[in-house]
Amino acid sequence: MTSLPDKTGSQAVAAFLRKVEAMPAVAPARGSLGRLIFAMDATASRQPSWDRACHLQAEMFGAVREIGGLAVSLAYYRGYREFAATPFLTNARDLAQRMTAVTCLGGQTQVERLLKHALAETQRQRVNALVFIGDAFEEDVDAACHVAGQLGLRGLPVFCFQEGGDPVARNALRQVAQLSGGAWAPFDATSATALRDLLRAVAVFAAGGRPALQRLGGAAARAIAGQLPSPRGA
Repeated sequence: MTSLPDKTGSQAVAAFLRKVEAMPAVAPARGSLGRLIFAMDATASRQPSWDRACHLQAEMFGAVREIGGLAVSLAYYRGYREFAATPFLTNARDLAQRMTAVTCLGGQTQVERLLKHALAETQRQRVNALVFIGDAFEEDVDAACHVAGQLGLRGLPVFCFQEGGDPVARNALRQVAQLSGGAWAPFDATSATALRDLLRAVAVFAAGGRPALQRLGGAAARAIAGQLPSPRGA
C-alpha cells in the first residue's frame, strides 16, 4: 500500500482541520461529558496502525481535561462479521487496556454496520462525534451513505481518517463524511504526529464544540474546519 508523501499529507491534514471551524457551535449539555465513538478497522493489515493508535489515544483525553471531559467508546470490526464496541469509558488507561486485548484478524470491512451502531447509540443518548480510522472500503457505498445521511440529520458528524491512497476507500469515505456533516482526511502511515493532531482536534470538538476547538489553537485545530458545514445563519 502506498502512503501519501509527507508534504501532501501535511497539506491535506491542514485543509481538513480548517474545515472544523465552520461546524455548528454545538457542545454537550452543561455538566455532561462529550461522547465520542472511536472506531477502527481491525482487519489483518491494520495491526501496525492499531498499535500506533493505542499509544495515541491518551492524547484525546488529555486534550479535553480542562473542557469538561470526554467519554469514549471503542468500536471495531475484524474477521468474519465480528463487530464489538466497549461501554463509554472516561479515562485513557481503561481504553488502552481494551485496545491492547484486541488482535487484528483478516476479514472484510463493515463500515455500514459501524454507522448503524453509531446511529443506534445516538438515538439512545447523544453522541457528539464518530472517528473512523481505516484503509479500505469493500461494501455497498449507497447503503453506507444512506446511514451517513441519517447520522447527519441527527447531528452526529463522522470524521474519516484514511491511511493510504486507495481510491475506492477515498471516494466512499469522503461521501460518508460529507453526508454526515463531518470531514475526511488522509494521513501518512509513518506520521504519528498527523494522526495525533487529528484525534486531539476531534476530541476537543466532541467535548466542547467549535468554540473549544478554536481556543485549542495550532494548525491542526484551525484546519479541521473547512470541509464542514457552515454554522446556521452564517
